[in-house]
Formats: sequence, C-alpha cells, structure tokens
Amino acid sequence: MTFSFTATPEFDYMAYFARHIGVEVNGHELVVPGSLGKGHIRKFLFDADFKITMHSYLLNEDLVVNRTASGQGNELITIFFYSNEHPLGITYNNDPGIHFSQRDESAIQVTSNDLSSTIRFPADQQIHYVVVAIKPARLAQLLKITAPNSVIRAITGKGNSFLFFEEMNAETKLLLKNLSEVNFYEPLANFLMQIKVQELLYLLFRKLSARESTVHQAINSADAGRLLYIRNAILSDLSVPPVLPELARMAAMSETKLKQLFKQTFGETIYNYYQQARMEEAAFLLRQGRHSVAEVGYEMGFTNLSHFSRLFERHYGLNPKKYSLT
Repeated sequence: MTFSFTATPEFDYMAYFARHIGVEVNGHELVVPGSLGKGHIRKFLFDADFKITMHSYLLNEDLVVNRTASGQGNELITIFFYSNEHPLGITYNNDPGIHFSQRDESAIQVTSNDLSSTIRFPADQQIHYVVVAIKPARLAQLLKITAPNSVIRAITGKGNSFLFFEEMNAETKLLLKNLSEVNFYEPLANFLMQIKVQELLYLLFRKLSARESTVHQAINSADAGRLLYIRNAILSDLSVPPVLPELARMAAMSETKLKQLFKQTFGETIYNYYQQARMEEAAFLLRQGRHSVAEVGYEMGFTNLSHFSRLFERHYGLNPKKYSLT
C-alpha cells in the first residue's frame, strides 16, 4: 500500500490516511480495520502550531509513505521518533536510504518540511513511532535559549532547510513508552501529553544544543539522499575505515562539502561516526555472548587487541572482557 501526500503546514496526516484506507476517524483516533491489520493512530492537538501523532500498528502489507515538499517554504518542523527494534528504510531523492532502528540508536530525525522523502514500513511487524509537528516560532518560544547554537538557530529560524539525526538514549525510549501508556480517554490526557511531549523535546534539544556551533549549510533532498548513501557505505563494513576522497566521489560532492554536511547532519565527523558505530557493533556482539573478545576485535578490523580494548573502554567505561560479563 502506498500513501502519498504533500507536506504543507496544515496537512492532517491522520484525516487523510483515514480517507485513503476508507475508515472514519473516531474523535482523535483512527483504528486500523481488520482487513489491513490491527492497531491505531492517535493525534493530540495542543494548538494550531503544535501537535503529536502516535502510530502503533501491525499491517498485513508493506506501507510506503511518500512525502512531497509543498514548495511553499519552510513553516513547519517535523520530528520523527522511531522506537522499534525492527529497521525501516527512509529514502530522500530516491537514493538508497538509511535504516532506522534502535539497534544503532540513531532513531530521531529532525527535518524542515521542504524535503521530500519515502519511508517503507514492513508488513507483519509491530510498528511504533511518534511524529511531533511544531512551527519554528512556537518551538523558539518553548526553548527560550538566550544564546542558541547554529543548529537551534537553523531549526527555529525562518525559511531554513535542514536535516538532523540524533541518537535515541534510554531516557528517551522510556519517555516514549510512557507516552504510549497514557490513558487516551482520561479527562486531562491532552494536558498530560503536552507536558510529556515538552519533556521529550527537552531531551532532544538538550543534545542538539550541545553540538558545535558552525555556519549552517542549507540542505536539499538530493544532498540528503547522498548523505544517507554515504552513511550506509560507512556502516556496510566496519572493519574498513572510511576514505574521504572515495566517499566524496561516491557522493558527487567536494570533500569539504561532504565533511561539513555530514557533521552538521549527524553531529559527528565521518571518522568519529565510523568509530562510534564500530564500538556499538562490538558491544552488540559481546552482549550476544557468542564471540570472544579477540573474535570481535578482529571482526571490527583491529589487528592490535590492546588498541581495541583501550578504545572500547574509552567508549563504555569497561574493557571488552568485563563488558561481556555484565
């Protein structure tokens, strides 16, 4: 099933999706019909410029969501929290996309509404995700940061094009779980949800506001697609360090532009992002308990296991052997 829409600030996803599948919205809830699967979509409208949509369902067929930029400028911020272990694919500009999952914890996307994207939700898997939509002026009013960095200025400014990814830590995962458990029919549910959503935004923007402040580079859908392609290339073989000239050639960008846009979007340099992913994969393999420390180190491309142990301990506070026993 394919659902396509144009990303205007006034667009109501739930209402249009209900029309697309031929069901009625009951208050602020859409119940997925049995013929398509099971689950629901719920919406809390705090004001005309601030709302949250919560998705929780299992579908009988793949769902492909195509978002097309309206061409009317940037008047809405979309913040996407994906809280599933199962990966899903996000594509910009029809380029090979990024896989979202809690496995690598890079499951939060902040974007302006002038970027076109495609998200594929797999059939027969439970899907949970939350979308916060807020206008820049309202977000700036909520944050009240006296000296915002370039990331916050880009997001809350007028007419900026941006795409940022941030990791989802344990605190954010727990808060998303608490959001899903709010009694939808309780009289003060809307009030409680607004408090919790503001806390969710606090956790995210606390991290974004800590990023290094540099000159913001505008991004378009083609740039976004290339960046996700490069990210996939980096993560495809963590035993091999990234080579900047090769990545720049693959992205059809200058090395300078690639370095700037990658760090701006993902919050880390290309090499640091690779090194962090390398350590996270090593930690995952060690937690499984099916590999020795030496096997994990060699699989991650380390020929010097002492070097592997030092780097791992720098990331996790424990050497690999102790970590595998926790």
